[in-house]
Amino acid sequence: MNKRYYVVREDILPEAIMKTIQVKEMLSRGEAATVHEAVERAGLSRSAFYKYKDGVYALNELERERIATISMDLEHRSGVLSNVLSTVASLEGNVLTMNQTIPLQGLANVVISVDISQLSGELSSLVDMLRSLPGVRKASVIGQG
Repeated sequence: MNKRYYVVREDILPEAIMKTIQVKEMLSRGEAATVHEAVERAGLSRSAFYKYKDGVYALNELERERIATISMDLEHRSGVLSNVLSTVASLEGNVLTMNQTIPLQGLANVVISVDISQLSGELSSLVDMLRSLPGVRKASVIGQG
């Protein structure tokens, strides 16, 4: 089933949904140790929290989770992958996953998933920087979300 999403102004949301957001924020900030404690403090039933928790997100929470998947062909030489990872980190990218093939004919394919929500600059600039590194034969974005 296709899910549809809406942006809704906070002041017209039902109280149970607002309290669900409040509970999720308390839990994520560590202000409450358990769901029971958080719902009690917010004045929300546990059943209402569990009903809405997977369908309610603050807009900034959705914007924060930006992930790009980058595929690269790297020469099989010492330091090439290290330079790639250092470049990503220098631009405030955070490598979430990395998969590398066994080098064949002196090249290895490396695919990294990068959290780009805090990236200083544009994703295209990061890819251009990666392409310019010694030992990087190819770099391209193969997915983004």
